[in-house]
Amino acid sequence: MTSIDILQPDACLDLRGTPCPINFVRTKLQLEKMAPGTLLEVWLDAGEPVEQVPDSLRMEGYVIEQLADCAGYFALRVRRPA
Repeated sequence: MTSIDILQPDACLDLRGTPCPINFVRTKLQLEKMAPGTLLEVWLDAGEPVEQVPDSLRMEGYVIEQLADCAGYFALRVRRPA
C-alpha cells in the first residue's frame, strides 16, 4: 500500500448547497454507517458550512485529517475513530 492509497477516501459525500445544521447531521449519519477507521470525504460550501461542520465533528470525537480549498467548495476528510 502506498501513501496515496492511504489518502484515498472510503466514501464521498457531496453536501454542496446543503444548509447548516443538515450538512453536519448527514455527515454524522454517513460516518456512523462506516466501519471504524475508515475515511470519508465531504464536499462543503464556503462560509458557515466549512466553519461549523469540522468543529462540530471534532466535538463529537471524529478526526479531521484534511481540509482543502477546491476552488468553489471545500473537501473535508474525516476519519471515523477505531
